Amino acid sequence: MTTLRYCVNGKLVSGIAPTNRGFAYGDGVFRTMRLQQGVLQDWPLHYQTLVADCSKLHIVCPSAELLMQELKFFVQATAEDNHTSGVIKLMITRGDGARGYAPAPVSEPSRIFIQSPMPVYADTVFEHGVALYTCRTRLGHQPLLAGIKHLNRLENVLARAENKDSQFFDGLLMDYQDQVIEAVSGNLFIKQGDRVRTPALDQCGVSGVMRQKMLDWHRTQGVTVEACRLHLADVYSADAVIITNSIYGVLQVNRLDTQTLGHHPWAMALRSQLAHVTY
Repeated sequence: MTTLRYCVNGKLVSGIAPTNRGFAYGDGVFRTMRLQQGVLQDWPLHYQTLVADCSKLHIVCPSAELLMQELKFFVQATAEDNHTSGVIKLMITRGDGARGYAPAPVSEPSRIFIQSPMPVYADTVFEHGVALYTCRTRLGHQPLLAGIKHLNRLENVLARAENKDSQFFDGLLMDYQDQVIEAVSGNLFIKQGDRVRTPALDQCGVSGVMRQKMLDWHRTQGVTVEACRLHLADVYSADAVIITNSIYGVLQVNRLDTQTLGHHPWAMALRSQLAHVTY
């Protein structure tokens, strides 16, 4: 597949109205998911998070049944071109609106599916890990939006634009208190002895589905993952550092800027345990 595909409110289109509040204000939320043979991986977790994020923005989340119906139509409409696998981005916006920040008392949320090719990762990414750069861009605190995957992601855009060197896979984002928060496109975990820790996301950052899978899986193993305040010193001294998201799953971080980080088979073990589940 060489082009993006779009589905808006159950219809194949090539764009969206500029009056849509998602376009005008970033007034909406999104999820990015793997599509394999026409089936969304980890859909129950993605939908659960979608509902929670919509609720925080006071947007009525469309039903899972409606979204699945539209996804199946979308996939079947492109099936003749073998587009049944790839990446699906689902956006829910507050819908169309008049000029001004104030949302209408009642609105019909817009549902947008975008399909794109699955990224191709080099084998070395999974075998040896990846390098991160430390972002100059810092995350501001806004507890009301903390953890939500909302459409206003300008901080991430600026952070990713900093990287001009292909040796770096992603960036490491901190806040203005020098606390490590996340990767530009994923969540972060560190292992120190028997302790597993991840940055607290109560002030800023995005809580991804793979992060939740990590928390849930460790809980079944009797291990409590500590969501806490982390700093660069914790990352440098860790036995292992990993980043996670729903597309690449789990990757080891072997270097931060010019400093080599601890080598540990943790990422490989987690990939075997946290393989994407098809529902």
